[in-house]
Amino acid sequence: MGTVALAGTFDTKGREFAYVKQILESLGNQVFTIHTGVYQPFFVPDVDSSVLADAMGVSIQSIRDADRGEATATLSQGFAKILPKLYQAHRFDGILSFGGSGGTSLVTPGMRELPIGVPKIMVSTVASGDTSFYVGTSDIMMMPSIVDVSGLNKLSKVIYDNAAAAISGMVNAHFVQDVDVRPLVGATMFGVTTPAVDHARELLDQKGYETLVFHATGTGGRTMEHLIKGGYFTGILDLTTTEMADNLVGGILSAGPHRLEAGIAAQIPQVISFGALDMVNFGPYDSVPAQFKDRNFFKHNPTTTLMRTTVAENVQLGQEIARKVNKATAPVTVMIPLKGVSKIDAAGQPFFGPEEDAALFKAFKDTLANDCVKVIELDMNINDPEFTQVADDELLALIKAKQDKTKKEVTA
Repeated sequence: MGTVALAGTFDTKGREFAYVKQILESLGNQVFTIHTGVYQPFFVPDVDSSVLADAMGVSIQSIRDADRGEATATLSQGFAKILPKLYQAHRFDGILSFGGSGGTSLVTPGMRELPIGVPKIMVSTVASGDTSFYVGTSDIMMMPSIVDVSGLNKLSKVIYDNAAAAISGMVNAHFVQDVDVRPLVGATMFGVTTPAVDHARELLDQKGYETLVFHATGTGGRTMEHLIKGGYFTGILDLTTTEMADNLVGGILSAGPHRLEAGIAAQIPQVISFGALDMVNFGPYDSVPAQFKDRNFFKHNPTTTLMRTTVAENVQLGQEIARKVNKATAPVTVMIPLKGVSKIDAAGQPFFGPEEDAALFKAFKDTLANDCVKVIELDMNINDPEFTQVADDELLALIKAKQDKTKKEVTA
């Protein structure tokens, strides 16, 4: 049977964690306990919070003397430092925790440091709201606690039992899987660039590559960049950079200010384009800020409203992308689709904007100042199959060039 790491504040919620430990053991699991609380635990853990304090170069007593916010922040950082090391040492196979907003904030940063695929369940009072702050770009499973993690009662026991059964199943299930050893390519897609990316994926599959497609919804872009830093990819087909428009204008699908930076820093072969930069994303139409009331909108569905980017915004976007790729120290290709950057930025479509697109492309070219960057302009829409074919060919050429360079350096 597997080993479950049970982590949390064994001082303030010791009885609850002792109950869960008992359930996990009754299911046949080994349980590896990590105390993340400030004070003495209810039961003796395998790893005490003093170890977390040591990892931060401070004593547990100094943490106890600090205010609550500072104490929990220090313990959280210490937990995030030691948890991956404990996993690498094969001390556990999956992790389970329980908590309110404080306990969730304390433990989830450490969970995020574990590799994708390691079972992670956080039972939390905040699991039914916006969990992006806690989950980040990881695969943490957030489970609502329904009632506060305080005491054992008829309802809380059901939740605890289900969580214990879930993590037990995850760490003990064994599947026979075919191991796909094909090199990975990361690609970005939005609904309005789906034809381009679907075609690209088919072409890459024919060439022996596996493509991981990330929905450019903010989380998707951040996740891809996180995995780039982890060394998962052989190449990147970043056709859909729409999240940068949301970050600039204030839409709901921003990936933050560091979009496009991971691939540049990693010197990974990549092809970049301007997919869906014709739009900024909002929720239902009534949720669009009043300052934009006179803009061009497209109701994608009842919960999603798209707003056309302006000439001025496109100038800023073009400049920003150029500033990012200006930092490249390895070959990068940027592809410009002169007949539109999305399915609805085409002749006869609601966001068709030759003036806006021209401003985007001109601003990019005027700001570009890097010989490492190759620019390809095609008189096509981004979703035209011919555009995708060129993008795929270009990415494969960049990958081959890097592989050839690596071989030459190894044999030199």
